[in-house]
Amino acid sequence: MALAFNNSISISYFLLPALLLLPFLIFLLPYNETYLTTPILNSFKLAEATATTPSPPHQLPLHGFASMYESSKVKATTVPKKKIRSSLEKIEEGLAKARAAIAEAIRSRNCTSSENNNDTFIPRGSVYLNPLAFHQSHIEMVKRFKVWTYKEGERPLAHEGPLNGVYSIEGHFISEIESDKSPFKAQVPGEACVFFLPLSVTSIGQYIYLPIRTMADYSRDRLRRVVTDYTGVIANKYPYWNRSKGADHFMVSCHDWAPDASLANPEIFKNFIRILCNANISEGFKLKRDIPIPEIFTTLEGLNPTNYGQGPKNRTILAFFEGRAHGFIREMLFKHWKNKDSEVVVRENFPEGLGYRKSMGRSKYCLCPSGYEVASPRVVDAIYQGCVPSILKGISNEKYLMMYRRVKQVERHFVLNRPAKPFDVTYMLLHSLWLRRLNFKA
Repeated sequence: MALAFNNSISISYFLLPALLLLPFLIFLLPYNETYLTTPILNSFKLAEATATTPSPPHQLPLHGFASMYESSKVKATTVPKKKIRSSLEKIEEGLAKARAAIAEAIRSRNCTSSENNNDTFIPRGSVYLNPLAFHQSHIEMVKRFKVWTYKEGERPLAHEGPLNGVYSIEGHFISEIESDKSPFKAQVPGEACVFFLPLSVTSIGQYIYLPIRTMADYSRDRLRRVVTDYTGVIANKYPYWNRSKGADHFMVSCHDWAPDASLANPEIFKNFIRILCNANISEGFKLKRDIPIPEIFTTLEGLNPTNYGQGPKNRTILAFFEGRAHGFIREMLFKHWKNKDSEVVVRENFPEGLGYRKSMGRSKYCLCPSGYEVASPRVVDAIYQGCVPSILKGISNEKYLMMYRRVKQVERHFVLNRPAKPFDVTYMLLHSLWLRRLNFKA
């Protein structure tokens, strides 16, 4: 006991000078108010750090120097702390700046310069509701818009889709937005403005439904379960779906069954954005929420067909249609016009080969009646060939020429490029999505 007591005295004896010198060492160190007041944050747990109040500095027993230390501490803690903004706050701030820039472009009738010096196209003309607003909005989209693609899901049901045929825009969009070269790809979920569910309805139909043996095999229940289960996984794993109730989440599909994919639970999917070729209001397409996209028929030989369009003076056919009798509208068309008129050429054949597109290239108007569904690649085929996708007999040649020029003017917005280019069909799809995101606050 005595030995222990003596040892404790000797230890205290040696520690006392060090304790007395400690306040002087503190004041001799370089003074940094930020260092005294700012907690060190773990970059991987930023949200947790901002939600937790840092504990006060450990107070040493400074004895006679206590008053000096207290006055220093008061001075340090009076420095205002810089607020750490969340990733969502940063996104909303950027969107607010974009809205202000668009409004200013409309007010001043002038757009800010694009950061892309190679972009020489400027929207002009009456085909645009407001060319200045559209141009400035496109500039802001390229500058700020980011898309996060969920990694969940296995191929071939997710992360890939058809790259040729009438549903090919579905596969090309998935491939484009997941490419590391895409300027819209978010590197982390926190910087994303919207969230993409990379499911392919076409692939689900091919790998889960085929072969179809009975009418019962056409039931959409399996499709709905896949989409609902996938949504449940990402909603339980991440905070983003529940944060906005799905209003900043979307999927893309060109398959005829796509409108049925989200009908299993209308309450869950009431805010969910669907980008669809089959934009049929009678099947639940919502104009204020969903986005239509065109069907584009692509082949393994190329993304866009050869242009056989003639000049207006060399278009000898007034109106043209070639296709099968899908749906009652086409049945009525064949009944009244099939092989009955020299000006209106209507043929009941499968549209393929050079004859189909060359006939479009020699026609003033191209008929694009819906089949079993409203979507048809004929609209885009007609635009590619400079054929007005409607029919108006008896109008003046001046009126027709104006319509022809407008078709040629919007052609660039229906072109599919890989990689995507400003103002092409992929950018236009993203711009429609960008406008949806601009119009609500998460």
